[in-house]
Amino acid sequence: MTTISSKCASTIQQEVIFPVSPSRIYEALTDATLFSEVMGGSPTETSTESSGTFSCFGGMVVGKNIELRPNKRIIQAWRIKDWEEGVYSLVKFELEEQGEGTRLTLSHTGFPEDQSEHLSKGWHINYWEPLKQFFA
Repeated sequence: MTTISSKCASTIQQEVIFPVSPSRIYEALTDATLFSEVMGGSPTETSTESSGTFSCFGGMVVGKNIELRPNKRIIQAWRIKDWEEGVYSLVKFELEEQGEGTRLTLSHTGFPEDQSEHLSKGWHINYWEPLKQFFA
């Protein structure tokens, strides 16, 4: 059974601007080969369908796609593998064209209370910085 954690200390909200189109960011987040390349070669498996599963960073992060709207939105039930079995958080990526680039807005909710600082830093280190370097 999959449940979104109700022990949520806070919501992580982050905004990042990338110098590429929403379609490139969407592809980087949903295409297993490209995601792996962007993130330094870590094993990745993804489904490009709503209700499909994903696994990234060698299985450290796993989950299920809830909604995929190409070039606009990705919503996932998302978990780190060592969380309590069956506990998922909710991750939402909103993509908005901004000039010649993309504004990505992240909303991450429903994670275990003690994970807020770790996850907040992790988004920057493991997602935003590699994406910025790749698309520089």
